[in-house]
Amino acid sequence: MAMTSDGQSRVQFSDREALLFHSAGRPGKIEIVASKPMATQRDLSLAYSPGVAVPVRAIAEDPGAAYDYTAKGNLVAVISNGTAILGLGNLGALASKPVMEGKAVLFKRFADVDAIDLELDTEDVDRFIDAVSLLEPSFGGINLEDIKAPECFIIEQTLRERMNIPVMHDDQHGTAIITAAGLINACHLTGRDLRDIDVVVNGAGAAAIACTALIKAMGVPSDRVIMCDRAGVIYQGRLNDMDQWKSAHAARTERRTLAEALEGADVFLGLSAKDALKPDYVRHMADQPIIFAMANPDPEITPPAARAVRPDAIIATGRSDYPNQVNNVLGFPFIFRGALDVGATAINDEMKIAAARALAELAREPVPEEVAVAYGGPAPHFGRDYIIPAPFDPRLMEVVPAAVAQAAMESGVARRPIPDMAAYREALKARLNPTTSVLTLAYEGARASPKRVIFAEGEEEVVQRAAVMFRDGGYGIPVLVGRDEVHEQLRALGVDNPETIAVHNSRHSPLVPRMVDYLYERLQRQGYLRRDCERMVNQDRHIFGALLLALGEADVMITGVTRHFRQTLNDVELVIDHAADRSPFGIHVLVGQSHTVFMADTTVIERPDAQQLADIAIQTADVARRMGHEPRVAFLSYSTFGNPPGNWLGNIRDAVAILDARGVSFEYEGEMAPDVALNSKMAGLYPFSRLSGPANVLVMPGLQSANLSAKLLKELGGDSVIGPMLINMEKPVQIASMTSTASELVTLAVLSAAGMTS
Repeated sequence: MAMTSDGQSRVQFSDREALLFHSAGRPGKIEIVASKPMATQRDLSLAYSPGVAVPVRAIAEDPGAAYDYTAKGNLVAVISNGTAILGLGNLGALASKPVMEGKAVLFKRFADVDAIDLELDTEDVDRFIDAVSLLEPSFGGINLEDIKAPECFIIEQTLRERMNIPVMHDDQHGTAIITAAGLINACHLTGRDLRDIDVVVNGAGAAAIACTALIKAMGVPSDRVIMCDRAGVIYQGRLNDMDQWKSAHAARTERRTLAEALEGADVFLGLSAKDALKPDYVRHMADQPIIFAMANPDPEITPPAARAVRPDAIIATGRSDYPNQVNNVLGFPFIFRGALDVGATAINDEMKIAAARALAELAREPVPEEVAVAYGGPAPHFGRDYIIPAPFDPRLMEVVPAAVAQAAMESGVARRPIPDMAAYREALKARLNPTTSVLTLAYEGARASPKRVIFAEGEEEVVQRAAVMFRDGGYGIPVLVGRDEVHEQLRALGVDNPETIAVHNSRHSPLVPRMVDYLYERLQRQGYLRRDCERMVNQDRHIFGALLLALGEADVMITGVTRHFRQTLNDVELVIDHAADRSPFGIHVLVGQSHTVFMADTTVIERPDAQQLADIAIQTADVARRMGHEPRVAFLSYSTFGNPPGNWLGNIRDAVAILDARGVSFEYEGEMAPDVALNSKMAGLYPFSRLSGPANVLVMPGLQSANLSAKLLKELGGDSVIGPMLINMEKPVQIASMTSTASELVTLAVLSAAGMTS
């Protein structure tokens, strides 16, 4: 596949970190969660015996009812025998399980498709086919993965003929669809028509043959396509190293080598090996050559090498560190999403072509702001370096499944046609949480514009692991505060070249005199002697780290795992001022599959007055917008619009009045109880409410209720929790919870570095 192993960006990490990721907590990456309540005997009776008999009889009478009463319509099996695992080769079925679990995660993350991995311990084609075909009642679709050629061709074709649900070998067709989308746009930019281009395909494996078949189905004439393998051109009459799949694309030509085939060619599609495309071959291609060098992990030619001989070339690769990444994650989740939603019996050429065209058209649209963040500069726009959409463009979920579903209906393979496509597109947009895309884009943005981040508690193992993850992920430059032994501790963790990570030690830092001067200047009229400042600089790592930030030695500071939040904040405030004379406050972000809720203030202000409540609402709404949400703010209380009455409602009502006077650009309402803010049925009892839907920004009336709620939800709720995120400090400072994991520390660092918290 012309993509990274996890469908995302190519980042570095240690073997130990990878093993810890897969083993921590519950081993593996997936689990089964019940979608109906299972708390009472009545719930269990409905879920199983005797209540389950009712849908059983309904499905027996009408098999299509399985899509109404079971998970079949949103369930895909990811199946492999491990004969072609990524770039690792034939390591067996069991060794493929981590990859197949990962594919299941991508299905859920990108398209809300439930997927279960199944590893079949056989290389016998017939046994494999029999095993998979017998699974048809269980699943709505089959994603075949990491099966070697030529067996993969036989398996997929036979299963497509035998089964009445979608079957797709993503290694073949995922790459083909993304490649076709890029080719459409490359031809558009160079004034070419698919019917008039000469194409050379280098490689004759699963992906290469699928790419060739798809572009021919889209209009590229068969007699204008030449396929090559290790032995050279696959031509009619060749006898050595041929099979039926190569023979199907054998060309009538006198050319025998890749170099000869490329003379005057418009397009090179490479799915072969590193350095297979020589600069001299590129030099002899047609004007404005189109080069897709998709060998993984290293392309047939690098973009700089190709442009050195042909500056007019349009170039795509499978890598995220070059423009125009051919990434399968742009395709397979959304193709299955559309196919499942119409109960398709197959994924046919019409659906693949529709997906390719939808992707091509999306790349021509203006890029949304949240996607532009990932590029660390001006928003990309359609052109030679942007012919394929970004993998984390949130619009993919709306555009591609709708196109696939429409094609399925028009081609006659949809058993459950969608009557209202406009409503379907809206439902698709609501299906995923935009926060997940924005978080990913924040990571991409951090890589595009790396920052220096101080990890103030550098002697703690969890902090050291976070710093290494931050560095190896390419998000920026970690700066650790600690003793000289930190480098030895890093070496004990298995970190290569630990000396390359900066460690600041107050015992011999040349910055100490400047720090003391700076701190004494700030505190001398607050009762502090110079020796007090010297002691704090030399002995308190939070103050030392904050001074590094204040003196411009770094861009962001992360701390908090060794002291309580308030104690740490008190230390930081000795060095760093509040921003714009505003009170700092904290936000916890609760992230679910399809929703995000922002809760403030959860960390700082014990009893906010009306002005503070209004400011918290405005700034939390700003954070919500930066993370992809249109804010709907609820001022929470034990009382809903005065029922029951109480003595603590004045601040909330005054805060609402302040927002009225300011004419803010978001929805807000209060005072109201949490169930009214979050439950549409409860909200319906108050038709005068100004909220158009459930609130996603909850402004708490005081620190006690806020902090209790945030911690209860973190421990008992099913959502992921980000934060607390500290807002309104003059310099970017984040104070993590004392139980933070390394990944949580990295997330705070990245969000702060990406400007999400400012």
